[in-house]
Amino acid sequence: MKLRSICSEAIRNISSGTTHAFILMLAILSVSTLLGGYEAVSVVGLEQEAFARIHAKADVMTFVSENVDGEACDRLIEAENGPSVAGAVRDGPQVTPLSTPGKDLSSYEVTPGLVPLLMNNASTAAGDISGIWVSSSVSQDFGLIPGSILETDHGDTKIANIFEWPNDGRDTRFAYALIVPSSSTQGWYDECWAKTWPDNDGLKSLLYSTGVPTGNIEARVGVTKLNKGFDSHYSAYATYSTRITRFAPWLGCAVGIFIGVFAVLRRRLEYAGALHCGQRKHAQLLGMLLETCTWAGLGATCSISIIVAYCARFACTDTTAVICGAIRSPIATFCGALFGVFTAGLFIRESQLFRFFKQR
Repeated sequence: MKLRSICSEAIRNISSGTTHAFILMLAILSVSTLLGGYEAVSVVGLEQEAFARIHAKADVMTFVSENVDGEACDRLIEAENGPSVAGAVRDGPQVTPLSTPGKDLSSYEVTPGLVPLLMNNASTAAGDISGIWVSSSVSQDFGLIPGSILETDHGDTKIANIFEWPNDGRDTRFAYALIVPSSSTQGWYDECWAKTWPDNDGLKSLLYSTGVPTGNIEARVGVTKLNKGFDSHYSAYATYSTRITRFAPWLGCAVGIFIGVFAVLRRRLEYAGALHCGQRKHAQLLGMLLETCTWAGLGATCSISIIVAYCARFACTDTTAVICGAIRSPIATFCGALFGVFTAGLFIRESQLFRFFKQR
């Protein structure tokens, strides 16, 4: 039997409704979309959870000590597997704006390495350290914008930038304060802040290395989270690797095999009769696979299109990675259907014709 004849027969079977291609396609589409969509929704949810933690500075650890070497803290980013941002903080003097003599503002001196931590939500992308940084609450109350001059009892100071510091569980000291960039070599600092994602177990050791021993056994020394409103034992990798939807492709493959076997069994009398009439087995299997590629392929393609549209709309960062993970279920369902059809087709024999006829 020629390939052209096999293809022609497969087309006639599909167009005439013998294959019930539309119903089988809907079955593949439904299963693929449910499983692949569930995977996409789960991963996007995990991604949004991680994004919320990063946005809320839950990935920032703080080392508290009496004497913190600001220069060593700034250079933590140079360490292997070190943080992406690191800088030191210390209390500054109370500042009184001349426009409000009875209202003091807290100020904090930071090393240049800490400025990028404020830039995440800053009004501009430039890490300007030529002046002070003020929180958005202060800028609103005093009408300050980048480039403004703030007159205080410590002199006139240029506003370098405005930063956001929402009340989302993070340390609230910066919520209404002035941040003054200072040299990392001028005196000791009180804290060293370091930002790393994902969490690094070796970060604590790096933070402790920035402390200078003072000989005071009662000194307050320790490492904590900048934002304590989130689970401190959170692990993005563990949460992703233990998600229940990781089994979705296997389930899709199993369902695809079931659908493929069902598609063959409901036409087993037809297939046995074709063999009785002289059709070769390899030609019959090829025709069955061509028909399956049509209805299963259309169902999987439509499912992938829906999943891609969802991921493109809701994925936070790496859309491609989310799509590649979610479309495994439609692909597995498609492959399962092919395998089911091929395996079930192998067991159809001409000798079974009369038994199938009696069971019809």
